[in-house]
Amino acid sequence: MAFKIIASQCTQCGACEFECPSSAIKFKGEIYVIDPKKCTECKEAFDTQQCASVCPVPGTCIPA
Repeated sequence: MAFKIIASQCTQCGACEFECPSSAIKFKGEIYVIDPKKCTECKEAFDTQQCASVCPVPGTCIPA
């Protein structure tokens, strides 16, 4: 499974893109998206998902 970004809640701050250890988050058009093929949910590297931990809006980066 991968994480996804709720576009309507995203402030487009970009914090998640730089924190993602698998480079799965990119800015496309006017929103940030998570590539499910690249997203590892940070399972190998961290105890928590980095996108969700740095996001200023709780519940924006969620399991897909």
